[in-house]
Amino acid sequence: MNSFDVIKTVRVTEKGTQQSSKNNQYTVVADRRANKIEIRKAVEELFKVKVLRVNTMNVRGKIRRQRTASEGWTPTWKKAIVTLKVGDKIELA
Repeated sequence: MNSFDVIKTVRVTEKGTQQSSKNNQYTVVADRRANKIEIRKAVEELFKVKVLRVNTMNVRGKIRRQRTASEGWTPTWKKAIVTLKVGDKIELA
């Protein structure tokens, strides 16, 4: 897998904004098959930063309905919280 396959997007939320300003942590959506080492290498390569720590969790999909009685599921995805070295940051434009 290359870096663009491992890291899908950076999540921008209120909690994520607070984490980035206080703890220098960023939340990324990663491929479900990627491990912490692959995520670390991908973030360092794509954003040219130094990663100190990677925490991952699998987020289960939720049941959703769309105008019908039958239910469906949102996709399951992997969340990675990446802690960067002091002074490094990811520019989100």
